Amino acid sequence: MLTEEAEALATWGEFESASPELAALGRTYFGTDAAYLATVRKDGSPRVHPVTAVVARGHLLLRMEPTSPKRHDLRGDGRYALHSTVRDPSDASGEFMVEGRAVEVDDPEVRALAPPEDTYTLLFELLVHLAFSTIYTDGEPDRRVWREG
Repeated sequence: MLTEEAEALATWGEFESASPELAALGRTYFGTDAAYLATVRKDGSPRVHPVTAVVARGHLLLRMEPTSPKRHDLRGDGRYALHSTVRDPSDASGEFMVEGRAVEVDDPEVRALAPPEDTYTLLFELLVHLAFSTIYTDGEPDRRVWREG
């Protein structure tokens, strides 16, 4: 991932306006399946978490419990990568990934877009720096990349 000073970030809506086809693919992958969130611990080591992201009204959102270890990572360093599951490993259907920085959300209007479930009361917006997909057609990879800035 890029250093903070070199990194430009976009909301999901800005990404969607700039690259509608790639964003539609990401919405499909993140909207139906669990994904894997990679974060950076305080000591610089990586951590991976299974999560369910919400794409709503131009925002990529992530709810979590207040005791989740990933809250420290996102509040501290803030860098993340979110990678979809591979839908059907037998046919290598493809993958989708975004990376950027997370910011905690207090705005009630944005919070209403991802209602809390049980104890999942913390909300982070995942701002996007890079989006990447690989889709396989007849065994051939079709790779697409979008980068902010």
